[in-house]
Amino acid sequence: DLRDSLIVVVKSPHPPHVDAELARQAGVQHGVLSRAQLLAAGLDVRAIDYRIAIERLQPIHRGVYAIGHLPSSPLAYDFAAVLACGPQAVLSHRSAAALWRIAPGWWAPVEVIARGKHFHRGVLAHRSRRLAEDEIATHLRIPVTTPARTLIDLADVLDDEQLARAVNQALLLQRIRLNELAVLLDRSSGRRASGRLRGMVRQSDAPTRSVFEDAFLAFTERYELPRPAVNQRVAGYEVDMLWRAQRLIVELDGYAFHSHPRGFESDRERDASLQVAGYRVVRVTWARLERRPEREAARLLALLELAAP
Repeated sequence: DLRDSLIVVVKSPHPPHVDAELARQAGVQHGVLSRAQLLAAGLDVRAIDYRIAIERLQPIHRGVYAIGHLPSSPLAYDFAAVLACGPQAVLSHRSAAALWRIAPGWWAPVEVIARGKHFHRGVLAHRSRRLAEDEIATHLRIPVTTPARTLIDLADVLDDEQLARAVNQALLLQRIRLNELAVLLDRSSGRRASGRLRGMVRQSDAPTRSVFEDAFLAFTERYELPRPAVNQRVAGYEVDMLWRAQRLIVELDGYAFHSHPRGFESDRERDASLQVAGYRVVRVTWARLERRPEREAARLLALLELAAP
């Protein structure tokens, strides 16, 4: 029979259910959609209002909605803030720093850079006429300033200690290269705060891993000691601070690890190995650095001068 030899493909006249399509689209945007996206998907104004009334759409900002329920993730509120401030908006400043993990915690309100003025509850919009293409990235599916541009923006809003910590964290996580940041700083030379960041970049040789290390570097600068190299490998060990020419090492003793018996024994084992390799090892505690910094500076200066080549 001819009918048995035919394969008939029948295309459904009905497109996929619009709510299923919206859920799919929201899934790649951390559960949030803009009103423009709802209209583009085929909903009209009455359909949008109906879904709001039955709580299928949850308003977050004017013209921005969560699908089904209000989200618990900070990423959703970051994306919602970007949507609320227009198609060229990007996450910025402290919120961008949190997204890149170069600053602790999630900053509220959510900070964005956008064209024009925008006023939304829980959003701090910084006006900018233009961001260069190499200053914009996408991270965790959220439009955001690059780590280098983020650091430049942070220089406007953080104090010196917080800014130094962010620079160190960006270096530690390999989010930035110093030469790339230097190029962007040259481009941003008109911004007053960029001078502070330029000084930190000029001094950076390796990223520090703790506030203690940051404080020690500030201490060496304050007492005009030669700047040590940071987190260098010597005789198979990674040491905190190193003056290689003078063969002097400073290890910074934080209480949490070094107070444990195993930590104590490990420290003495590495100290002995480093001394056999021809290095003096000095251990500095936070308490001594804070309470008697002049005495610590005098000791280190004497050791550096004693070992001067």
